[in-house]
Amino acid sequence: MRPLTATTGEQRGRRVPQQASPRGTFLKIANAVKARVDADPDMTVLPSVAELMSDHNISRGVVLRAFEVLQREGVAAPVPGGRWRVVRPGERDDRRPLEERIADVIADEGLDAGAAFPSASVLAERFGVSRPTVTKALDKLEAAGVLASGGQGRVRTVRAVPNREERS
Repeated sequence: MRPLTATTGEQRGRRVPQQASPRGTFLKIANAVKARVDADPDMTVLPSVAELMSDHNISRGVVLRAFEVLQREGVAAPVPGGRWRVVRPGERDDRRPLEERIADVIADEGLDAGAAFPSASVLAERFGVSRPTVTKALDKLEAAGVLASGGQGRVRTVRAVPNREERS
């Protein structure tokens, strides 16, 4: 029986390719993304996880760690159901629940009871979140009696115009 010894590929005559150490990779990615944000003042959302994985040949975990660094540095913030958004110094950050921000659309656009309400797709684009996330918020507004469901393929309508003080 042969004794157990640690051997590398080189010791057995084969060359094993060296891989870069993952330590610090997330910091390099965070710095690269931060540089892109600084270079593009119109950038409102970070590149997607999939884009960064593909562009830098890294794992999802490395991208998420880089996003955490950007969040700690105040460069980005997560959006439930959507892509991470860019945070600019001096910008007002509305952290109210999505259903409250959507309810503000009624007053902002001067909608009266019975008026057609914007679609989930339009609202998803406007608030930078996914359509399913908007649908959940719309369901909450329907349950509160603010909106009337149009049913599948039908337009939602405003049932009641909320006072801003009621939602504060």
